[in-house]
Amino acid sequence: MKTLITLLAGLLVSASTTVLAGDNTLSAIEQQQGWESLFDGKSLKGWRNYQKDKAGSNWQVTNGTITLTKEGNGDLISEKQYAEFELSLDWKISEAGNSGVFFLADESEQYIFFHAPEIQIIDNEKHPDSKLDSHRSGSLYDMVVAPPAAYKDAGEWNNLRIKLHNDVLEVWQNGVMTVHIVMHSSTWDKLVAASKFAKWEGFGDQAKGHIGLQDHGDKVWFKNIKIRELH
Repeated sequence: MKTLITLLAGLLVSASTTVLAGDNTLSAIEQQQGWESLFDGKSLKGWRNYQKDKAGSNWQVTNGTITLTKEGNGDLISEKQYAEFELSLDWKISEAGNSGVFFLADESEQYIFFHAPEIQIIDNEKHPDSKLDSHRSGSLYDMVVAPPAAYKDAGEWNNLRIKLHNDVLEVWQNGVMTVHIVMHSSTWDKLVAASKFAKWEGFGDQAKGHIGLQDHGDKVWFKNIKIRELH
């Protein structure tokens, strides 16, 4: 009986480690599903600043997170580009802070936001930009409004998931769907035309692009950044 109990305990431990993974690691199931880690928890390998060859010093790895310590170096982008994908990451914003996650970013313009759509990261309670509902946390910035139920207070960890497949863009924050739209549809075109992006030709038109983490000058933390390409 003792041998059987020991065997069962070992199986339970094995099963739990298969399903669960620590910060900045992939579980066996995630690896089987094709997920790729974009952050090893120790370095900025695989990342660089927008239109630069390497990451600037204001982006630091601290306590297993990518942290923007202060403004100055610009947005951080993945070295690799992605066309159709599912991205998952955890983020935490400082009090009254503002940041964002870009996708389909190219480097043809002075600023990343001229072409790359952004999912907003912000302190909804204390940052003045959040007075506009399409600028609140989890929103497709300046286009689609996220529901309040998707938001946690500044200083708390949030999970963000972005899925782009067959031109369908879906976003979840903390398990709540915040965006569901077909890119390049008439609805999309109307939203772009009514936004600040209307004057920037080529917004969201890239077939593939980099993932970007915004330098908005406020302290922000990211961890558990992972992606899988969809075909």
